[in-house]
Amino acid sequence: MKYFLILNPGSRSGKSSKAFKKIFDMLDKAKINYDYKLTANMDEAYNRSDTANKAGYDVIVAVGGDGTINKVLNGFYDNNGCRISKAKMGVIYTGTSPDFCKSYNIPYDLESAVNVLIKNNTVKIKTGKITYAKKYMPEFENKPVENNNDFQSGHFGCCANIGIGASLARYANSGIRKIAGDFWGTLISLLRVLISYKPNDFLICRDGKQERLKNLCSLSIGKTYYIASGIKVNSDLKNGDNRFYNMAVQNLSLKNIAYCLRAIYSGRKIKNNNCISLKYCSTIEIYGNNQNPEVEFDGDPAGFLPCKIEMAKDELNLIAGKTNG
Repeated sequence: MKYFLILNPGSRSGKSSKAFKKIFDMLDKAKINYDYKLTANMDEAYNRSDTANKAGYDVIVAVGGDGTINKVLNGFYDNNGCRISKAKMGVIYTGTSPDFCKSYNIPYDLESAVNVLIKNNTVKIKTGKITYAKKYMPEFENKPVENNNDFQSGHFGCCANIGIGASLARYANSGIRKIAGDFWGTLISLLRVLISYKPNDFLICRDGKQERLKNLCSLSIGKTYYIASGIKVNSDLKNGDNRFYNMAVQNLSLKNIAYCLRAIYSGRKIKNNNCISLKYCSTIEIYGNNQNPEVEFDGDPAGFLPCKIEMAKDELNLIAGKTNG
């Protein structure tokens, strides 16, 4: 069995590189056969994962934060949502926001994570496939995704967001979390976005049924309990479910904003009302929206609306503990 490690020295403001020697020492002691490469940027993390999958490695390991994890995950798939190899994916977390690891019970302290990797216990997880616009195109207002070169596909293990969630990812990744920490940096970014964000109506198509979400502030489409730096979604989904949850926040006002924040940070079951709701679907399309066109998934800004979200055709073999569902 041969491992390939993709290491991001820029994770955790450059501090992650200090962990590399300890990782190598532990792998050497366990007599693990491995190669490794450093990454200079996120695109390189994806390219190295794609190359390693095609080269026949048995285990491909993301060593970094959620951004690195997502890019490495994407290297396992083609544009149609099909796996390009039989390799397993491993994670050694060295970032600042361990939502993926918490969701799949992957330890985020270094020694435990390496030990899990060495034990090589595997779970199969469903991943989401998202097709979205590469650039902002105002002519796609209230129009769906088209099959042409203006669109590209990606994959996610946790959640995709539009509205406030997409703007939040952009602000939170601008450097505030390096200063204030993951939880407080994200919360400060959220409050900033809430002040400036202007909600509007979004046209969507959920499992073939078109509807308009009025005065929408945020729509999260995901599978996991943890989605963003302390935000939790207590859904009915279990591991292997072919559906996504859709958490919508609408009609925010000074009267209900505290209630909504408590609901999304507490992790309690959501009781649907005109402010916050939780629904389920297998496929969802969010049409173009000129007022709030951004899209993000797994914590990083990615592209623009319109987008289409569906389940990837193949599951991912992930080295991890027992999943949370």
